[in-house]
Amino acid sequence: MKIYIATDHAGFELKEKLVLFLRELGHEVTDKGAHTLDENDDYPDLIAEAAREVSLVSDDPNVRGIVLGGSGQGEAIVANKFPHIRAVVFNGQYEPKDGSEVPDEIFLTRSHNDSNILSLGARFISEEVAKRAVREWLDTPFSGEERHVRRIAEIDKIDKQKLVYSRLS
Repeated sequence: MKIYIATDHAGFELKEKLVLFLRELGHEVTDKGAHTLDENDDYPDLIAEAAREVSLVSDDPNVRGIVLGGSGQGEAIVANKFPHIRAVVFNGQYEPKDGSEVPDEIFLTRSHNDSNILSLGARFISEEVAKRAVREWLDTPFSGEERHVRRIAEIDKIDKQKLVYSRLS
């Protein structure tokens, strides 16, 4: 699989470890930065580089992106600005106080939403949790169920409407 990866300073150390991990798993990794630790860098430009690449070939199921930041939230917001991107945030499973069972969100983001960018909150998860999440995310196929295909088509329709609106502005 071809994977584009990007981060700002907050996820720099974890990104470096994930690049090696992904290559060990046999994936082709393109590191879009940051390439040095700079506490003053800004994530939007760095994350946009990876998201743009995935967006351009979004119909290829063998291309995905991984972005990292402190919480992963801003990074997912940037990535989701690009057409056909379905970026999801993972900050680690939580233990609910009411005793209810937590669904496996990594599995659901792939099997139901066909997510193509995984945004990791580097300040919330350990290297081992990140590696487990990445491996599961890469290994989980999209289910292709009609209801999920239909919903993704509806999301793509919104992308097209955004493009029309931006041309009218």
